Amino acid sequence: MNTVPTTDRLMIPALSACNFVIGIAAFGIIGLVEPMGSDMGLTPAQTGQLLTVYAVAYAILSPLLIASTGQIGRRRIMALGFVLVAVAAAISALSPTLTGLNIARVLAAAGAGIFTPLAAAVAAGLTAEENRAKVLAAVFFGLTLSQVIGVPATSWIAYSFGWRWAFWLMVALAVPCIWLIWTRVPAGLKFQPVTLADLRDVIGEGRVMLAIGFTGSFIGAQYVLFTYITPLLSSTMGFGRDGIALTLMVAGFGAVAGNILGGYLSDRFGWRITLTGLCLFQMGIMPMFSLLPVSVPVLLFMVAIWAMGGWSFMAAQQIRLFAMAGHRAPVVLALNAAAIYIGAAIGSAVGGLMITGYGLSSLGVAAGVGASLALVHLTLSVRLSPLSEARP
Repeated sequence: MNTVPTTDRLMIPALSACNFVIGIAAFGIIGLVEPMGSDMGLTPAQTGQLLTVYAVAYAILSPLLIASTGQIGRRRIMALGFVLVAVAAAISALSPTLTGLNIARVLAAAGAGIFTPLAAAVAAGLTAEENRAKVLAAVFFGLTLSQVIGVPATSWIAYSFGWRWAFWLMVALAVPCIWLIWTRVPAGLKFQPVTLADLRDVIGEGRVMLAIGFTGSFIGAQYVLFTYITPLLSSTMGFGRDGIALTLMVAGFGAVAGNILGGYLSDRFGWRITLTGLCLFQMGIMPMFSLLPVSVPVLLFMVAIWAMGGWSFMAAQQIRLFAMAGHRAPVVLALNAAAIYIGAAIGSAVGGLMITGYGLSSLGVAAGVGASLALVHLTLSVRLSPLSEARP
């Protein structure tokens, strides 16, 4: 993409605000697992499947949609993505069946899969290289902030007024985002064409795909536990609406701190040491959740540092992938975003199997094992990368 000057200082905050809504649409379902299940007669594993469906749909559709719409104006296709998000939320609010909810999740994943990678590509392309890491962190800050405000808010609304009202909230937030995109993203952006051939080439490049795959490994370990955190807290801690909302809010603040900490650690120690350390930390903290119940202050401390570690990895991983991407950055970003949701899908599926076979208390140990596998994945991908890419 050719660099296009922009004087609109509100573009980055606007993109971040849109990612905030994307985060609610993607992860708000976590706070709805129990009230939705109670209303529709679904088990936690069945309700958690909605996250799995979203994740799989995102993983498949995002790279394909990004690669096949490379000739369309960025502003136009990003706005279209948010139209899909709004429509999907409305369908979810009205759906009487699990099938309808699954269809809506596919539409939401398609919309998010268009917007988020392009938001990163646009922001990076309009920014000087030395400032790109900071700008990308700002664009993705909205996703992080959704963990602080959005997920707890949807949970509280679902417990107080019914889960359908949580989806109407998503509609109300998504519609203004369409206007923000149209008024803040510059018209006429010129991208270096990205095609399905570029997608094929990246997929065929083993070292790049192995590096991207670490995102899935790391996220997958988190979502073994995170997808089912509400029924786990309800079962072991006796938490209801307020306790779960508080816990999710603490997790969100930890995520914000992690987003900031990850940038600092990456600048200070490099991506390799940062990612290795985060894997080791998660291997230690997540098995502690198999020891619940504990006192509420101890639980909240565990949740805060767990979320901090889980959200610290993104800056380091993006720095690594940008160094490998070259002109194919939009495709690599789309595949990396897809890897997030592949990991979430695998993690939530494994968590569901663990609940069925061993009960809710097995989730912490299973997540810790997942973090150890992520460390193995990272070590292997570093050793198979060229020396210049493995050194930082």
